[in-house]
Amino acid sequence: MVGVCSCQAVPVQWKKTIMTVTMSKPSDSHKLNDLARSRNFGICAHIDAGKTTVTERVLYYTGKTYKMGEVHHGTATMDFLQEEQDRGITIQAAATTCPWTRNGVDYRLNLIDTPGHVDFTVEVERSLRVLDGAVAVFDAKEGVEAQSETVWRQADRYGVPRLCFINKMDKLGADFDFSFSSLQDRLGANAVAVQIPIGQGDTFEGIIDLLGMKAYYFSAEELGAKVEEREIPDQLIDEAASWRHRLVEAAAELDDRLTDKYLNDEKISPEEIRSALRIGTVSQQAYPVFCGSALRYIGVQRLIDGVIDYLPNPMEVPEVEGSDPKDSEKVLSRPHDESAPFSALVFKVVSDQHGDLTYARIYSGTLPKGSRVLNANNGKRETISRIFEMHAKQRIAREDARAGEIVALVGLKHSITGETLCAADDPILLERLDLPDPVISMSIEPATNADKDKLGEALVTIRREDPSFRSHFDEETGQTIIEGMGELHLEVITHKLTRDMKVGVQVGTPRVAYKETISVSAEARGTHKKQTGGRGQFGDVELTVEPLTSDQALEEELDFKDGLAFVNKIIGGSIPREYIPSVELGCREAARSGILAGYPLVDVKVSLIDGSHHEVDSSQIAFEQAGILAFREACRRAQLQLLEPVMKVSVTTPDEFLGNVTGDLNRRRGIIADTQLRGTTRVVTAEAPLGEMFGYATTLRGMSQGRASYTMEPLSYRPVPGGVAKAVLGATK
Repeated sequence: MVGVCSCQAVPVQWKKTIMTVTMSKPSDSHKLNDLARSRNFGICAHIDAGKTTVTERVLYYTGKTYKMGEVHHGTATMDFLQEEQDRGITIQAAATTCPWTRNGVDYRLNLIDTPGHVDFTVEVERSLRVLDGAVAVFDAKEGVEAQSETVWRQADRYGVPRLCFINKMDKLGADFDFSFSSLQDRLGANAVAVQIPIGQGDTFEGIIDLLGMKAYYFSAEELGAKVEEREIPDQLIDEAASWRHRLVEAAAELDDRLTDKYLNDEKISPEEIRSALRIGTVSQQAYPVFCGSALRYIGVQRLIDGVIDYLPNPMEVPEVEGSDPKDSEKVLSRPHDESAPFSALVFKVVSDQHGDLTYARIYSGTLPKGSRVLNANNGKRETISRIFEMHAKQRIAREDARAGEIVALVGLKHSITGETLCAADDPILLERLDLPDPVISMSIEPATNADKDKLGEALVTIRREDPSFRSHFDEETGQTIIEGMGELHLEVITHKLTRDMKVGVQVGTPRVAYKETISVSAEARGTHKKQTGGRGQFGDVELTVEPLTSDQALEEELDFKDGLAFVNKIIGGSIPREYIPSVELGCREAARSGILAGYPLVDVKVSLIDGSHHEVDSSQIAFEQAGILAFREACRRAQLQLLEPVMKVSVTTPDEFLGNVTGDLNRRRGIIADTQLRGTTRVVTAEAPLGEMFGYATTLRGMSQGRASYTMEPLSYRPVPGGVAKAVLGATK
């Protein structure tokens, strides 16, 4: 395995020192699989902030690749799908493992490059679930953008420590101060600068390290491999001293040992600052900020050093928690230790002609090739026939996998994203991923009879790979309906079907994934009765329905599954206990198929309050049907209403087109929430119904001469206005 000497500053006697990144073998005294010398981290950001370019530089400087790939040339190593290369964006998260040498010690970096487009936010979600740290990349001109906030919230949810990298400092309009302030203002983050740029935009030429108070210049001719260490330019000494003072102050606040030193005006060393920042980063009390330009090869090696210095190794994060598969109330945990009982979480499945690749994060224990493990979610045994260390689409065979590693497994047949693999004699069930509901759907039909069976198999395969994708067959229209997170998501799915899986399909126009709900409480009785000689069927159910939010369900400690909570309030045995689950099943079935127009009914609490049964004719099927009848009638009395997905839209436009943009958003039933001035451009934030936003990209290009851009992400579901609801319901009949 090849290592790389990083460009760590060393004491110098001369004014100027030139250091070159050279290749060397890792020393035998330091094993790469040592947990203390491992880092599991991801690179994530808003679309076009430069994540993949940063990743390509990391691969080159660590010696993992010997030729830099470029996104704009379609040669990025981590964007290996044809769709990614054609579009110049990341669609699926790609994993790799590479070595890095820091101060003579060899480290192992497990890196995941994630997408930036909101349609593929689930890729980010499931990656963050299994990572110990992340590098959040920001565009130096734009600062914190819409998807940046989404990614930051996801990382907060999973408790992931972060570094910040303000990229594109060479871009026209780049502004370090503005971008740094946006981290504090828009994210509420305790951002701590450890570097500042030397110039910005056309004048950007290097970085100043605030710990060592040295300037670093990266040679473009050597692809950034040659680094010059110099004294700080005279005109920047005062500015660097001011930022250094803020850094020392932040370090003193993070470590009590430094507080006294700071108050007594004693000197605080770079090592003490680094140690305090590491404590703050691991505990998510601080977020070190780096800067550079990945495209121009500036600052990436120092960022890799920052990953080693500040992000936690697997042993520094809390023990992974789960529950006993047989008793959900019993909390269990696993230490990040190779000798502990084996546990792992499946976070990605990729279909392959040689068998599915199942990506898993090993949390504890050791997994030898050929092992038999338990899937704690479904109770089935799985055989691990092969283990691979992944580098994008390349595979490196492994004999085993250990705690703290991210690997791909072959041989699993019954495990999907979010499920737990563990030792059969010491099982644990880890928390599943929290995945959003689709907001858009589209009809799809096989082009020929030969494509019919192929389509069914292909959709099952895609569903295994992509948990944000769903499909079902509509009995009334005879069409297959596919659902996803946005127009681009469904477009990529259909291209995969036709180009990669060779399935001929005809697709309809995208349509909104509406939902239904109730406005008031109501009560109804449902009786299913068929008694015409011989054994009949009899089920009698009385229930109430009432509106319920997820927060209310949490407060009342209700099982709020698929937007419905079921409560059994039967007293005295008017309905035998064995029939209660059948009533709940009937209610959930009715909710899934909807009442108004076949859209799922959500945000409802169902209380079973009474009923009756027959000693001979009652059955589970009869009570399921009675539950359906009672639920539907109660919902009809509860003032049904249609809900539509509302999107958060962020439009960046030159000032001269602001009126066109806001006027068009108003026509689309959009509500302007905020308008900010950034240099010569305006950033308009609005809330608009998804149904009004189809084709918006083309319209926006036309009204702004192609100079405006936008992002859009799901915000919430809200009631559809009366006139629009009538049109929607009329179109479905």
